Amino acid sequence: MKITKQKHAKKHLGFFCNIFGVSEPYQILLVSTFCQAALRGRIQLREQLPRYLMGETQLCTTRCVLKELETLGNDLYGAKLIAQKYQVRNCPHFKNALKGNPHHYFVATQDQNLSVKVKKKPGVSLMFIIQNTIVLDKPSPKTVAFVKAIASGQLVSVHEKESIKQLKEEQGLMKNPEHRRRKKRKKISGPNPLSCLKKKKKAQDTKSPASEKKRK
Repeated sequence: MKITKQKHAKKHLGFFCNIFGVSEPYQILLVSTFCQAALRGRIQLREQLPRYLMGETQLCTTRCVLKELETLGNDLYGAKLIAQKYQVRNCPHFKNALKGNPHHYFVATQDQNLSVKVKKKPGVSLMFIIQNTIVLDKPSPKTVAFVKAIASGQLVSVHEKESIKQLKEEQGLMKNPEHRRRKKRKKISGPNPLSCLKKKKKAQDTKSPASEKKRK
């Protein structure tokens, strides 16, 4: 049973690595409910997560999660102790922390509402605990649709964008926006020849009444 679960994990992990550029150490973002489930199941996260993902992991949480554990009191005191062992990442709010997911977080949670929100974001992998076993969820329908759009040429993956940007920097093809502004300013210099012609016509018109008096 454990072998089949690891095969599924390897398959799903390979999907995120190849399409979205996920790499070691895998960033595991621990939520309060996941820490509580690990405590109940006597799961040693620091030891079992690297074994399950077959690679180096970096466990972390957020200040919002720790604050939530503090407000819930003694019922989740053990989960709070677990979360405090790992790195604390700053975020304006946990719901907005995954915008774009530039750090390739694996979101570890038991919260169904949060799971639904995570699945709406393409490229974000979800982890949970079931029957005292860690499980890496399969790619969400939103993620699959995103990958199909990339395959059809409608979109470019984040991994491909980074590769293109790196190649441009290496080849010196990245243009400096300040340099563009300077070029634009140089083009504007110098008077408009049409405006000069208009001024000459006006000057001739002002001289015409004086010349008429002399003729009289």
